[in-house]
Amino acid sequence: MKKTVIILGASGLTGGLLLKQLITDERYASIKIFARSKIEGLPNKVTQYIGDLLHLEQFKADFTADEVFCCIGTTKSKTPEKDLYRKIDYGIPVSAAKLAKENGIHTFLVISALGANADSSLFYNKTKGEMERDVLQLGIENTYILQPSLIGGDREESRTIEDIGKAIFKTIEPLFFGKLKQYKITDPKHLAKAMIFLANNTDRSEVFVTSNDIKNITQKN
Repeated sequence: MKKTVIILGASGLTGGLLLKQLITDERYASIKIFARSKIEGLPNKVTQYIGDLLHLEQFKADFTADEVFCCIGTTKSKTPEKDLYRKIDYGIPVSAAKLAKENGIHTFLVISALGANADSSLFYNKTKGEMERDVLQLGIENTYILQPSLIGGDREESRTIEDIGKAIFKTIEPLFFGKLKQYKITDPKHLAKAMIFLANNTDRSEVFVTSNDIKNITQKN
C-alpha cells in the first residue's frame, strides 16, 4: 500500500531536496507540507497547509500520515533572538513529535546536529540536545535523529558566516581521518536520501544517525 508523508521545512535546502525525491518516489501517494508560505508549481500529489508553525497544534486534524520528516532549523544570523531561536529549533520538532504520537504516526525522523547535547554550555548544542531528549521521551516506535555535520549546498538566502565555515572545512577536510571523518561536510542530497531510506527500513536498530552513518547509507543504497 502506498504511503502518506508529512514534511516540515520543505522550503529549506534539505527539505526541498527531500520533497523532490519524494515526489518521484512511487512508494508515496500523498505528501503533506506544513509551512508558513506556499510553494508554487507542485504536483497534485502534494497538499500544502499554510500557517504559523510555532502553533502547530492548529493543524492537528490534518496532521495524519504514515511518516513525518522534520527538517526545521534556523541559524544565529537569521534568528539572533534566543527565545525565538529556541521556539523554532526546539519547539517545532517537539510539537510535531507530540502530534505524531497523538495521531498514531509510528515513524518520525528529525534533523538535529553533530554535537547536540542537552548538558552543553553552548546554546546551539544545548537546544538541539534538549530537542532530541524530549522527542525520544515521547516513545514513537520508529524514531530516527539525524546528526549531520555542517550541511553543504547552496541556499537561496545569504549565510555569510556559514559560507566561510564551509570554505574552511573544504580546505582542511583532506586532513580528517579516523574519528574526525564525522566532521566532514554533509551533502544535503545524501541527508534527504538517508531519511527516505530509514523511513522505509524501520527494522534498523540505531536511533542516532551520525554524519558517517548518513554517508554510509547513501553509498550502500
